[in-house]
Amino acid sequence: MRAFFFALALLFAPSAPVLAQALPYHIDPGAREIVPNLTAVPSIRFLTTADFPPFNFRDDKGELVGFNVDLARALCADLAISCTVQAWPWDQAARALEDKQGDALIAGLALTPQNGALFDFSQIYLMLPGRFVTPIAAASGFTPEGLDGKRVAVRRGSTHAEFIRRYLPAAGLVQFDSEIAALDALSKGEADAYFGDAMRASFWLNEHVDCCEFAGEPYFRPDLFGDGLAVAVPAGADAVRQVIDYGLARLKRSGVYDELYLRWFPVSFY
Repeated sequence: MRAFFFALALLFAPSAPVLAQALPYHIDPGAREIVPNLTAVPSIRFLTTADFPPFNFRDDKGELVGFNVDLARALCADLAISCTVQAWPWDQAARALEDKQGDALIAGLALTPQNGALFDFSQIYLMLPGRFVTPIAAASGFTPEGLDGKRVAVRRGSTHAEFIRRYLPAAGLVQFDSEIAALDALSKGEADAYFGDAMRASFWLNEHVDCCEFAGEPYFRPDLFGDGLAVAVPAGADAVRQVIDYGLARLKRSGVYDELYLRWFPVSFY
């Protein structure tokens, strides 16, 4: 995923549709907001990487930008906490956090048992669901069951291909070497639908607004598509983790989180 097409991170059209779009919501609306001891965390040193667009990367001026970068800075600004964001090479970032060279890592570190033994994690702030994409005319009234005998484009060897094999065995898989090749095949009429990573598809859709759109609901399957994105902190750093969770909840409730999400993902993939 870290090799994801860098150019896609720059395709943010101001005129992209943003109304009536489903938005991420990973905060329990029934949970009581508990204010942590903010004086215990006067500052947060965020670590990230510079090779994970559109989440954290360097723009053409060399500035560190991205959804994760903006989210970390907005959290600190909202809580009036001093904040730094420093980029590390991906193969060194987790070790830097383990060695206490930073207070938190916001770079898409996987929530695996191995990482869970070394770090604690904030609440999940974004998931990366699988979604179907179809021609616009076919999106209305779409049902997965209607794909029986139809051609579904997928990336070869992906968990999304496995999803189709497992749950829609009557659909015909058409496999390609990349998500973009699969989506392009859909636009050319070489497939009836596409199924794959919704985030990547959202950038493609932003450039193909007259062709296709998301069809049906997003599929959140941690066993296939991952648990989502969370902030890692050193094991036992409860004060930092609680402040980050509190800050994420405040940003969501204030609408700042949604503004940042639509700034970086103008075609919502939820």
